[in-house]
Amino acid sequence: MNDRISRLFGVITVLFVILAGFTAWWTVVRAEELRGEQANKRPLFEAQKVKRGTIRTSDGTVIAVSNPVGRGESRRFVRDYPLGGLFGHPIGYSFAEQGNSEFERYHNETLTGEDSEVDSLIDQLTGATPVGKSITTALDADAQQTAFDLLAGQGGSVVAIEPDTGKVRVAASLPTYDPNLVPESLPELNGDSSAPLLDRATQGQYPPGSTFKVVTAAAALDSGAIDSTTLIDSPSTLTIQGQPLSNFGGASFGQIDVQTALTNSANTFFATLGETVGSDTMFEYMDRFGFNAKPRIDLPRDELSVSGVFEGGSLVDSSDGVDVARIAIGQERLLVTPLQMAEVAAAVANDGVLIEPRIWTTVRDADGRVTARMEPERQSEVMSAATAGELTEAMTDVVSEGTGTAAALSGIDVAGKTGTAEVPGRAECEGLPNQAWFIGFAPADDPEIAVAATVECTTGTGGSVAAPIAAGVMQALTD
Repeated sequence: MNDRISRLFGVITVLFVILAGFTAWWTVVRAEELRGEQANKRPLFEAQKVKRGTIRTSDGTVIAVSNPVGRGESRRFVRDYPLGGLFGHPIGYSFAEQGNSEFERYHNETLTGEDSEVDSLIDQLTGATPVGKSITTALDADAQQTAFDLLAGQGGSVVAIEPDTGKVRVAASLPTYDPNLVPESLPELNGDSSAPLLDRATQGQYPPGSTFKVVTAAAALDSGAIDSTTLIDSPSTLTIQGQPLSNFGGASFGQIDVQTALTNSANTFFATLGETVGSDTMFEYMDRFGFNAKPRIDLPRDELSVSGVFEGGSLVDSSDGVDVARIAIGQERLLVTPLQMAEVAAAVANDGVLIEPRIWTTVRDADGRVTARMEPERQSEVMSAATAGELTEAMTDVVSEGTGTAAALSGIDVAGKTGTAEVPGRAECEGLPNQAWFIGFAPADDPEIAVAATVECTTGTGGSVAAPIAAGVMQALTD
């Protein structure tokens, strides 16, 4: 009998240890993951009892605020977005039933006052209700509205970044949505064929067209494959991997240097240059610019898209038999986000150094005291300052006399590059053939802002459609 009791006790002990182990695993080891799981609504309902911190633009305009509903034990706070759809992206939404998204989700612990373990422990011991902290962003409401106005209802995006700080001043995405409508209309928004919940600035993936020539030129000049005086024959048409590749309008340029080629957006020059540089070096510089990895911005990683060369939805690298000549001109299977292309412009503008992009700037507690302040974080040295200077000179010519003249500003030199990618097979474009692009920065000699603008499904070009949009946003941020 004693043996049976001992065995039973042993089994119970083992089961207890297993139970304790699983409990510890789920409640301690995976606690953070569970809190972030969208299906786990308990933290969201608990958060309704907390006055969530206010989110503001750079000038103090309220983007998101929590208002009290009910009294006593039933009192809770509900999120309100006074600017409606203007910052549907990238701020997102926060509601008990629907969960959190984008900036609201990334900064959830700060906004609910749970970012400090000491404060959270004190609140638990004293029974006090946590108080959310407020966040000021770098976003500029006037410039964001300018981007919306100039997009004029067309699908697309505009991203504007301060090159030397990484502060994101504009992150516009159209179509947008009003986050106030999410509690009643989330299923309809999810089912909308225009995809208003897709943040095109950080999730939209498009062929970059000739804007990618800036990356190609950077790789070639910085690696020493060419210098600024190297001449390359640029006929009207080349045969690359058995297929013709032509300049726009069939133009033939003869022997030209990289500055002339960038100014005139000569495809045959850059296709030859891509093969000269080689796929290994090309991918190395893409990595330096931030391609082939999630961008380092303060938004949830699973709500960000990677820029790079894709096959069947997966990234490929230089060993996968890529057509480097067509990558060099922004074609092949290359897909990019507007944020990534704004980072390309920002790296050139910042003497070749890429700073991690940030939306937030300061955090304040309930008494208005600053508890955290964003400090710029260096991501990579993409190229030398000398290479960046050569590119700036060439990109300034693009705007002053080349394909980007519509991005010119009165009294301010602008550096930029246009791009027009053909998308004839894109179903949602219903036959409209182009993805129009412009990337650039201003003032060219002392950059304050770098920008990427793109428009989906258009008959226009980057120079005629995207460049004026970028110009308007740069003007708004440099006045």
